[in-house]
Amino acid sequence: MNAAAKPCPICGEPPDVVFNPFCSKRCKHIDLHRWFGETYRVETQDSPDDMTGLPEDEE
Repeated sequence: MNAAAKPCPICGEPPDVVFNPFCSKRCKHIDLHRWFGETYRVETQDSPDDMTGLPEDEE
């Protein structure tokens, strides 16, 4: 199955060329809201307390 044949990941409708891989601006915004609302997460091996390697805040 090629990428153009995959349905919209939000509602299952065929994707629109302008909003690919989504079918509409609405579905694109729903997906973005899910990322901002932390519905989607990227799994890591790091614990939330592991802050090594991050730059210090400069004031």
